[in-house]
Amino acid sequence: MTAAQTGAVGSSRRQSAGWRDWRRWPDELARLWRRSLRFRIVLITLALTAAAVLVACVWMALVIQNDLFDSRRTQVLTDARRATVAAQETLDNAAVQAGDTAQLQSLMNSVRAILIQQSSTDMIAAFRVDRTATQAPQDFTVGGFDETLVTAGMRAAVRSNSEPQWWQSVGLATDEGGTMPGIVVGQQLVLPDVGAYELYFAYDLASADQTLGFIQGILWVVGIGLVVLIGGIAWFVLRSVTTPIAEAAETSEKLAAGELTVRLPVHGEDELATLGRSFNAMADSIESQIKELADLSLVQQRFVSDVSHELRTPLTTIRLAADMINDQRDEFDPATARAAELLNAQVQRFETLLTDLLEISRYDAGSVQLELEPTSLAHLAEDVIASMHQLAEQHGTDVRLVAPGGYSPVDMDPRRIRRIVRNLLGNAIEHGEHRPIVVTVDSDQQAVALGVRDFGLGMRPEEVEHVFDRFWRADPSRTRTIGGTGLGLSIALGDARLHGGELTVWSEYGHGSNFVLTLPRGARPVSGSSPIRTEPVDETPDEFGRTEPIQVPAPSATGDARERGGAASARGGAS
Repeated sequence: MTAAQTGAVGSSRRQSAGWRDWRRWPDELARLWRRSLRFRIVLITLALTAAAVLVACVWMALVIQNDLFDSRRTQVLTDARRATVAAQETLDNAAVQAGDTAQLQSLMNSVRAILIQQSSTDMIAAFRVDRTATQAPQDFTVGGFDETLVTAGMRAAVRSNSEPQWWQSVGLATDEGGTMPGIVVGQQLVLPDVGAYELYFAYDLASADQTLGFIQGILWVVGIGLVVLIGGIAWFVLRSVTTPIAEAAETSEKLAAGELTVRLPVHGEDELATLGRSFNAMADSIESQIKELADLSLVQQRFVSDVSHELRTPLTTIRLAADMINDQRDEFDPATARAAELLNAQVQRFETLLTDLLEISRYDAGSVQLELEPTSLAHLAEDVIASMHQLAEQHGTDVRLVAPGGYSPVDMDPRRIRRIVRNLLGNAIEHGEHRPIVVTVDSDQQAVALGVRDFGLGMRPEEVEHVFDRFWRADPSRTRTIGGTGLGLSIALGDARLHGGELTVWSEYGHGSNFVLTLPRGARPVSGSSPIRTEPVDETPDEFGRTEPIQVPAPSATGDARERGGAASARGGAS
């Protein structure tokens, strides 16, 4: 399984684990919104469609409601007018003796029967306008008409004008104790020789309300179905567009991971097919160029390796001759003696450069192997400091070892780690501006680390980015005082990574530099923080006094003898 496939499987597992916890749904939805074009477009389409359907359904419901109400109002007004006209004709045609209360009451009862017969409602009420008429028949209500339904304003309007009809919307009580919408229609009914009566009809709108509810339900069902249908259509349409895009993204990841043979499947002649053909053409071009560069790199590696090997034999001869001449320089005149010293020094530097080139060629060819053995990093650092004692004295530099940890043996290649420490310490001596140098060794349960801190000029941020590049120098005009080939830090970084460790650097212009080497205790590469901080705490060289010899405790069977706060000795300074 490739790295890309492994990452995809891990991502899918994390996603499924996230959806199982409902508390993480907002985070998962936000992540899906950021990472899925299909989800984002479908969600936007559904939101806009739902808003449009909601507006349309509400508008249609209001229009239908108004139409139903207007239709029902016209119907009840016509019904009330027809019943009132029939009752008024009966009153006008009746022959009643003046003052005969019994006949008037009988006439009113017949009018009430006609109103009930001619109208479609049984809730009717009649009230005398002139309460002073003693011979007028009594008021009546039919069908449980509630007098409180009629407002004072409507009663005043009916009393003041006998011609028009008046109406108002009311809430009628139901048998279940609730209310239903209704309309009360009022007008005058004139009884001869007695006077006018307020006549009211109450009509319920239950049937219209049921019709409106049914229509609204249909509208909502249709609207929801329309939203779902449009969402499904958008999903399938987007799927045909985003699937090739996802395939292109996956193919790009594989191509970036080094699978140069992957290509996009091309179907048809549309824009996506054109994109696929262009992508495949680009992949072909990249593959051919990378193969050319790989072949050229292989030729260069072979050239460097072959030249280095071929130079070893003549260089050995030159080295022997230079050593013989240098050993007899006391017999020469001063100019010749100086030339012999320079020749010997440059031959040594050339031999070091040749050795570094051979090491670099092995890294490039991938033929480097570690020779692991249990080694104490603290003891190794002490040995390196002791071996560079004379060089530090020549530069007037005080080197101090602080080792609160790192005594227990760890599997490492001591030759390569010693080379890293020598390189870091040599650079610190050369660039430390004759100020103290602190070598720190510490450890924890996962790793051991070594830090080399100098208080020299330091580097700028743009220079720190190139510090591990081959043959790179922060100041090309500055002459190397202790030799060097420009490959030391590059080889050191390779050695650290070969152990599964890391080599980091902190540097600030005017405040010096700090290199930290971190090595794992086991077979797993370094993960997490190092026992030594790459960015040092605020400190000045004045805090370090005269160094004293280190007293290294014997390694115990249980691990490091960790004595926090204990300072170890200086090697290479005043000791």
